[in-house]
Amino acid sequence: MSGQVLASVRPSERQLAWQAMEFYGFIHFGMNTMTDREWGEGHDDPALFDPAGLDPDQWVAALKSAGMTGVILTCKHHDGFCLWPSDVTSYSVAASPWRGGRGDVVAEVADAARRHGLRFGIYLSPWDRTEASYGSGTAYDDFYVAQLTELLTRYGPVFSVWLDGANGEGPNGRRQVYDWERYYAVVRELQPDAVISVCGPDVRWCGNEAGDTRPDEWSVVPRALRDAERTADRSQQADDGAFARLVRSDERDLGSRAALAGHEDDLVWYPAEVNTSIRPGWFHHPAEDGEVRSVDELFTVYLRSVGGNSCFLLNVPPARDGLVRDTDVAVLEGLGRRIEDFRARRIEAAVTVSSGAPGDATPLTAVTLTFTRPHPVEAVVLGEDITRGQRVEHVVVRGFRDGRWTTLTEAKSVGYQRILTFPPTEVDAVRAEVAQSRDTPVLVRVAAIGAAS
Repeated sequence: MSGQVLASVRPSERQLAWQAMEFYGFIHFGMNTMTDREWGEGHDDPALFDPAGLDPDQWVAALKSAGMTGVILTCKHHDGFCLWPSDVTSYSVAASPWRGGRGDVVAEVADAARRHGLRFGIYLSPWDRTEASYGSGTAYDDFYVAQLTELLTRYGPVFSVWLDGANGEGPNGRRQVYDWERYYAVVRELQPDAVISVCGPDVRWCGNEAGDTRPDEWSVVPRALRDAERTADRSQQADDGAFARLVRSDERDLGSRAALAGHEDDLVWYPAEVNTSIRPGWFHHPAEDGEVRSVDELFTVYLRSVGGNSCFLLNVPPARDGLVRDTDVAVLEGLGRRIEDFRARRIEAAVTVSSGAPGDATPLTAVTLTFTRPHPVEAVVLGEDITRGQRVEHVVVRGFRDGRWTTLTEAKSVGYQRILTFPPTEVDAVRAEVAQSRDTPVLVRVAAIGAAS
């Protein structure tokens, strides 16, 4: 398969802007928070929604302390309760006692995000267990598009429209067949800079909700992956393993030359997002207050996602009173400090680049970092110029000490950013060698990270 053909698949401007965000937050909050459920059945009394201490500034400040760059709010989950006063349903905050029925959670979160310098995104469940038209076809599509239009026109710029494939039976016993193309067209018209994620053409699901990452993540994949989650969303349906589709989002290798064989004429730029929650559930449950994930665990997910050619979407659910619990806040602050410490340990070095042109003494494209004195190194950060596609197919990192080079680590893919970790090793220099590539590789980021003291 031609490397030039593979390298010719490139990201859009909106995908480039999204990739540079690296790490952002999910806020699951709504009627389920009040009823201690994950999936509400709809029709709960709006009087139950009354989060007396609701403070989106506290939410957003907590996310920002972790180093996040944006926040996506569950404006409506499967139960159908809307966190904004929708014109097309009475099942919303307008029917609740909160803020005297004049509140708008979406507005408050969007405003808080702007105050703290974070970008704002929306989640609007396509499944609605309260709306009577669900399962009727076009009538429900009209309803959904009306709500989508409200969210995309009332709250300023939106960086992500996060769509899952949740699909249950409506009041008439039928499942709605979603008009995805119509939904996408509305997003493109009203928020052209927004990426459409998961059940959408811009950003794909990593294949699990545990924060697990692949050994190598590729952004150039078969177009069939765009239909995978629209066909059957493993995050929302019972997993019986019986999905009849050629390409599945949870496979370990989606983009090597071997995986792309037979798809040469039908490839797309479709990068991955790693999503997981800081707690076992997506909504807050008091019984899980002692099960908040540790800084160590989340930092590992961060290194493997943001450092694995993906973006990291971490869910942080506020409690029934409208505040994020102190334990979660402390973990987020600790995670932010850990990330800052990691970045601060970058070692200053003299840089030498060999182009790998035919006839060179070193036939490989390589970047060498030479230090002024020996340093214990525990990671190397690499990045490609993805405006020219994803080109690196095998990179080897070596360290120089006592007159010889030894291999520290290696990987297949790089992409936007790859963080390769290894046991602390004292070296005088580090070299990243591109052993295999699709067309001429273009590295724009090579950094060595010193070991923590």
